[in-house]
Amino acid sequence: MSKIAIIYHSGYGHTKRVAENVAEGAGSGAQLIAIDADGNVPDGAWDTLNAADAIIFGTPTYMGNVSWQFKKFADATSKVWFTQGWKDKVFGGFTNSASFSGDKQVSLIALQTLASQHSGIWVSLGLLPSNQKSAARTDLNNLGGSVGLMVQSPSDASVDEIPQGDLDTAKSYGKRIADVVAKLKA
Repeated sequence: MSKIAIIYHSGYGHTKRVAENVAEGAGSGAQLIAIDADGNVPDGAWDTLNAADAIIFGTPTYMGNVSWQFKKFADATSKVWFTQGWKDKVFGGFTNSASFSGDKQVSLIALQTLASQHSGIWVSLGLLPSNQKSAARTDLNNLGGSVGLMVQSPSDASVDEIPQGDLDTAKSYGKRIADVVAKLKA
């Protein structure tokens, strides 16, 4: 069984719900690690990340980039970077914002760049976009992502109102990452 660590920051609970759906798709080997409101990780988080076969980053997109709490974590990974401790690990990432675009692509590229700096192997979303006139918010990849998972949660929506298509896409992405890890370990 693969060990998959999903490290995320969630300001209002929406990104946490997405992380839980990614974990569900990734299977029983997935472990959630929450970055707290001060940008800190819980005890044992670094050991979990170091032992993981795959690391999935998750953050809301605020003001066109990752949250400052996630950035604090990202900056703290420089100690691991210096020793190339995560070299050849599998990586993926997801982000959530209130707007359909919300400049989520910038956040995904920041996550992909962080993974690349760690000499990791990035896993794209692997789904065609749902972009016909008949498309609905219940469709997989209805936001048309490719680099990673994009989710849209209206600013006045509860965590229970995240579009089902986005949650299903999250599960699909978790499964894709787990499948890639399994192939690489075979």
